[in-house]
Amino acid sequence: MASSYCASRFHSIRRTSRVVSIGRVPTGGTHPVRVQSMTTTDTMDIEATVRQTIELAEAGCEIVRITAPNVRAAKALAEITNQVRSAKIEVPLVADIHFLPQAAMEAVNHVEKVRVNPGNYADRKKFQVREYSDSQYEEELERLHESFSPLVLRCKELGRSMRIGTNHGSLSDRVMNRFGDSPRGMAESALEFIRIARSHNFHELVLSMKASNPKVMIEAYRLVVALMNEEEMDYPLHLGVTEAGDGEDARIKSAIGIGSLLLDGLGDTIRVSLTEDPVAEIPVAQDLAHRAEYWWGFKQEISTDPMEEIDPFSFQRRECSEISLSASGPSIGEKHPPAVIAHSCHTLSKSAEIIKELAQTQVRTKDAPIEGLVIPLKDSSELTHLALLRSSLLGAVPCLIIDDQRDESADDSIPPHRPNLVPLLWHSQQATSNGASLARFLTLCDEAGHQAILSIDPTGSNEEISTILANASSKLIVTLDSQNYDNIVSGYRALVVYIAHLGLLSPIWIRNEENSRLYPKDNLFSGRLLDASVLSGSLLCDGIGDIISVEHTGSLDRNRGLAYNLLQGARSRISKTEFVACPSCGRTLFDLQSTTQRVKQATGHLKGVTIAVMGCIVNGPGEMADADFGYVGSGPGKIDLYVGKNRVKSSIPENDAVDQLVQLIQEENKWIAP
Repeated sequence: MASSYCASRFHSIRRTSRVVSIGRVPTGGTHPVRVQSMTTTDTMDIEATVRQTIELAEAGCEIVRITAPNVRAAKALAEITNQVRSAKIEVPLVADIHFLPQAAMEAVNHVEKVRVNPGNYADRKKFQVREYSDSQYEEELERLHESFSPLVLRCKELGRSMRIGTNHGSLSDRVMNRFGDSPRGMAESALEFIRIARSHNFHELVLSMKASNPKVMIEAYRLVVALMNEEEMDYPLHLGVTEAGDGEDARIKSAIGIGSLLLDGLGDTIRVSLTEDPVAEIPVAQDLAHRAEYWWGFKQEISTDPMEEIDPFSFQRRECSEISLSASGPSIGEKHPPAVIAHSCHTLSKSAEIIKELAQTQVRTKDAPIEGLVIPLKDSSELTHLALLRSSLLGAVPCLIIDDQRDESADDSIPPHRPNLVPLLWHSQQATSNGASLARFLTLCDEAGHQAILSIDPTGSNEEISTILANASSKLIVTLDSQNYDNIVSGYRALVVYIAHLGLLSPIWIRNEENSRLYPKDNLFSGRLLDASVLSGSLLCDGIGDIISVEHTGSLDRNRGLAYNLLQGARSRISKTEFVACPSCGRTLFDLQSTTQRVKQATGHLKGVTIAVMGCIVNGPGEMADADFGYVGSGPGKIDLYVGKNRVKSSIPENDAVDQLVQLIQEENKWIAP
């Protein structure tokens, strides 16, 4: 089932797609992943739009999209194109169309590509609950064929290309009532339009399946590729997480969604949507595109992949044993959110520094605490400091994970459990080097009364090791011995298959270590941020992962916070307010960047509440999809407020809107005092 959307989930092999030319930029096939963005200016402000288009092109943007919300704006694209070309800038221009076929028919005369949203184009959503008979559904498709065909034929006549851009929550009533607001509904919405284009022998098509929730986005792209394969379609993919927001959280969400799919071989052009200056999107997108080229550059030997039990089209947490990390601390297992543990850069001999740093961190982190502290053990002489540390940290941290890095020839003793000291989990990477070491390590952990954690290389484990693991007398926690893996995500997937074959339901520890590099050319923190997002996000969105740690150089607090941000980005554990914010465009009716910051300042303490900040009705009740509350521009200086998809307050003056949003949250009993 999994291979129906990609060549392999254990090797990064690029999907074969047809080449579609966006003006002078060929996309798909063996061409590089193309980076694109969108202007945020008012399209009718031709000078500003031209200036921003040139800025994007000079920053490395290869395709620029401009909104055309009406026929007047579509006509303005003619002069915009003329001025951009007069400046010797050949970047292809794309018209973004949502509701008006007339605007699309005008825009196609002036730009190289037109993007249509199949949920809005030729459909006015009424959000009606209605059952469609097969004949009624066919009548709707015939109406759609009649409405969409003129644009297809005009694109074909002029040599233009087209993106069928589906957005989660922005589906027609017809699709919503048959398939729901689901990845399947998103895929079917696009396929309806593709089939019409194919009926006219028009194939200059690119697809996108965007959502603000990376889980939904990943599933939708996988599903649409699997469905296209069934119909022998090979159109390129435009990847993006829509309404990602700003700052680090937005980059994490984008890297989780886009990076995970690129790692699986999917994607031909990408856009990182940030509620920031659009030029800021380009380096992030370029970094992800470079990663894809690196991943796909390995010579792969095509072989039969191991049989996974994961359904890549429907999220479900992997089943595993429930294990308590301490008597009063968190438990792990599929019924519990992944636990966050932090790695200390200090050894046991630096106990005072460990105690001080942990105390400073835990004071501020009631809702997102360190739930276990990893401390390296390099020499047996350091064990003399362990008792003091366990006593001093009692009540400050639920458990200590001792990362045993002692040489195999050294004293391998393990101190016993003590009820009046912080409990220990004992991790060894060396234990699985041979059967004798593994058997001794498990015996020592059992005798000492500590939970055993093992690093395992599933491809390097022999029959003796497998037998010992399968017959272990106590539950095990496992993580990947990643030394032999270029693609660490595939290593963890192989680890899951391996332990399942042994009949084990061991929880999985995802380690974002300093040397867990998915792209070795970038040593800056931003590069490690993307690495951690792709590694953790890919696994979490597949339901894999019961413990997570970030082990980069830096403070405990920084690595703790990043681990929680990774979990939030993958929608695996919510520890703060979730903000969905569109990246702004010419339709936007207020300053999105400053407004988003004001909303965050007022509501950023509301753990578990999702708030959408949308610039206009296009990105309003539909595309904010699963938000609890919506702040949506309805006119110049006017804001509508939503609870879910229901508009409850209209045309509020912008100066009062944040206060009224707070009042609305209070009325819905979702407010807590800061």
